[in-house]
Amino acid sequence: MFIIGTVICALSTLICWTMTALRSHPADSSIISLAAVELYLVVYSIYAGIRQATGASITGEAWEFWGYILTALLLPVGVFVWAIIDKTRWSNLVMSFVGLVVFVMVYRLEEIWWGSAL
Repeated sequence: MFIIGTVICALSTLICWTMTALRSHPADSSIISLAAVELYLVVYSIYAGIRQATGASITGEAWEFWGYILTALLLPVGVFVWAIIDKTRWSNLVMSFVGLVVFVMVYRLEEIWWGSAL
């Protein structure tokens, strides 16, 4: 799951950076890349919930793990709202940070779950 998330986040960031250079308003491709990150996070959340419900233990604190997931799930939604309100080129740049931040958060989630990210 981590490798898939890394690829999705990297592609989202690259798409948003490209659209920052090319477009003077929020690009549909940037918004779609946010949706892909959100979809990944929903699948990750379901996967994590099933694993924990079937008895897999978390190395770290469960409240911290689920706090990271909740925060990560809210991030693309909040930035999407930002992009709809701020219809400038810079909303694409703000959207690019979702991929970077979610990557770091998923890395941390893997550390909390397994004790290490890889």
